[in-house]
Amino acid sequence: MLNVETINLHYGAAQALKSVSLTAETGKVTCLMGRNGVGKTSTLRAIVGQHPISAGRITWNGEDVSKLAPHARARRGIAIVPQGREIFPLLSVKENLETGYACVRGKDRTIPEVIFELFPVLQSMLTRRGGDLSGGQQQQLAIARALVTRPKLLVLDEPTEGIQPSIIKDIGRAIEWLRDQGDMAIVLVEQYFEFARDLADSFAVMDRGEVVLAGSRAELDEQEVRRHLTV
Repeated sequence: MLNVETINLHYGAAQALKSVSLTAETGKVTCLMGRNGVGKTSTLRAIVGQHPISAGRITWNGEDVSKLAPHARARRGIAIVPQGREIFPLLSVKENLETGYACVRGKDRTIPEVIFELFPVLQSMLTRRGGDLSGGQQQQLAIARALVTRPKLLVLDEPTEGIQPSIIKDIGRAIEWLRDQGDMAIVLVEQYFEFARDLADSFAVMDRGEVVLAGSRAELDEQEVRRHLTV
């Protein structure tokens, strides 16, 4: 289980997160929602170690990882699919996937076959440069690259952004499948309400750097959540 406990995060003098708390359980999807600029991506950066927190604590499976570097968290099974995908455009699809080997050892330095079952288009494009793929295919590649690391906590930052509807459905099915295997916790940042609602086991809604609504899927008040998503 991931526990984010009352964390603060600053960019210089500006406070981006104020006492944010969040949990994510193995075999479940936690959706983090909110408008642009309310602290969702900052929360993910804190979880994976890309930006230090200034107060609070982050624990993963009982271990305090608050001060660990990103690569140390990756070796503990924490993987991120960043907003904007951030694939390597001049590397081939296969080489992009192999960059995931950096935080695994020995027999795990292979590309899992399940990746091509979830995203079959990638198998036919292994020699193509990442930059030549469509936006949706690049998003599938970014998710696949994270899966190469054999994560136990998968963090996805707006995976539907700028993606065509058919690939959004493929990504949704992949997230459902990963959740249903029961050995991975998933944190999903999403503004597309219907996508988040259909996947979420629990949710948290942010506004101005704080969590203002949180609960289980059964407790989700659609009208209230939508009020915090509209500009």
